[in-house]
Amino acid sequence: MSVPEDDQRLLPLAQRWPRASKFLLSGCAATVAELATFPLDLTKTRLQMQGEAALARLGDSARESAPYRGMVRTALGIIQEEGFLKLWQGVTPAIYRHVVYSGGRMVTYEHLREVVFGKSEDKHYPLWKSVIGGMMAGVIGQFLANPTDLVKVQMQMEGKRKLEGKPLRFRGVHHAFAKILAEGGIRGLWAGWVPNIQRAALVNMGDLTTYDTVKHYLVLNTPLEDNIMTHGLSSLCSGLVASILGTPADVIKSRIMNQPRDKQGRGLLYKSSTDCLIQAVQGEGFMSLYKGFLPSWLRMTPWSLVFWLTYEKIREMSGVSPF
Repeated sequence: MSVPEDDQRLLPLAQRWPRASKFLLSGCAATVAELATFPLDLTKTRLQMQGEAALARLGDSARESAPYRGMVRTALGIIQEEGFLKLWQGVTPAIYRHVVYSGGRMVTYEHLREVVFGKSEDKHYPLWKSVIGGMMAGVIGQFLANPTDLVKVQMQMEGKRKLEGKPLRFRGVHHAFAKILAEGGIRGLWAGWVPNIQRAALVNMGDLTTYDTVKHYLVLNTPLEDNIMTHGLSSLCSGLVASILGTPADVIKSRIMNQPRDKQGRGLLYKSSTDCLIQAVQGEGFMSLYKGFLPSWLRMTPWSLVFWLTYEKIREMSGVSPF
């Protein structure tokens, strides 16, 4: 039943434009979570680049000269060698990315859940539908956000380049976008998009699917209600599963995005995500795919906790129904 136009104007904005409102609300929640946990993301990216076997083909001496560091030593090294605020280097494109990525994935998932697949009358939502919805939401959200993710990854490595005596590539976020666009064209902004959406599909299968499934299981099958305790428990589970599923693809994605490129924008180290996977396993061993897992998990868990608690709260404050 349609609402008369005069009455529609009296409705809250969240009810008049539900998808746009959910997009903005999820972007706000993601910004809070990103600022709180970004140092762990930077540490994770630096760890994933250590000991990169493919650099030997280019005669890069950094692989041999740089000692391997664990998570704590990497973070302390950044503070001592580059400064405390460098722990947030690249946070601006990261926020840009999460506004687009989180907004896109949340709106897509809820649309698939409520309209395409549909819940049953008792609010039961089959796991297989949740898995498909989570993966599709991750793919769409990440494809839209790939340019910002590319800039974020490359800017996170600028401090390391400076310490190695290499010239800095970018003066800032907007210069990075302009330079990548000038060198590789529009296509260059989507460098690494294949491993990126592969990672996003796995991460969101872990994050969205786990959160949605655990939350509604707790609400329907335990004395717990739809409150902060349920949200907290569900987000802790989703952060762990997302880290386990997403770390290997994250390593591949980061390496492909950070590799040097020729004038046509083609990578000099890896031909594809499969080539990167093979080189990493052959040159560094299978566990190289889990480089940076600890900071990834330590970041993903609090990120998921902050995001979901914030998102559920601002939905409630805005008059939007719970997720």
